[in-house]
Amino acid sequence: MSGNQGASEIDADGRRDAPDDTPTLGDLLDELDALHDTVDSPAERDRVEELIETVHDVEEPAVFGRLVVGFDRADAAEALLGSVLFGIPMVVEGGTLEVGAFVATHPLSLVGTLVVALGLTIGILYVAEFQDVRVYKPLFGVLPRRLVGVVTIAFLTALGLMTIWGRVDWAEPWLAISQISVAFVPMVIGAALGDILPG
Repeated sequence: MSGNQGASEIDADGRRDAPDDTPTLGDLLDELDALHDTVDSPAERDRVEELIETVHDVEEPAVFGRLVVGFDRADAAEALLGSVLFGIPMVVEGGTLEVGAFVATHPLSLVGTLVVALGLTIGILYVAEFQDVRVYKPLFGVLPRRLVGVVTIAFLTALGLMTIWGRVDWAEPWLAISQISVAFVPMVIGAALGDILPG
């Protein structure tokens, strides 16, 4: 059959079918990963790994829907910026301290708050598909580097700002951690968005 792969076809009733999906770098990575698992010789495996690294280095022009792999200094800077932008209003707002005082006396509320924050972060990074975010070389074979980086940066930002600006009193460590955890929630969401939206 002639014609381009992405071109739509007209069926016997004269209706035009939707165009075929155009392959992406993500599709190519999936194929290379599958190939990597089937090759036998170490030399062939090394060559496939080199090709995978090359695909990771290829730039895609679109801002949204790009392939996002790894977590480097630029990603960390974007996460920090997003964390600060979302977090400063929480640090200066008195309600943060009130909510922190409440969750300090209600541990299940604190746990639920942190679980929701992590769930939203995972959803932004890996489920919502703002970008094609791939887990590559996870820490300890399990933890995605991007998730660990975003969460760590957001928590350290909350800890630093709340402490430096005198918003927490470390004479009561549990209360301080609870208040920092409340500030952490929007910061980790901001860090995730700041990291992936620029691509």
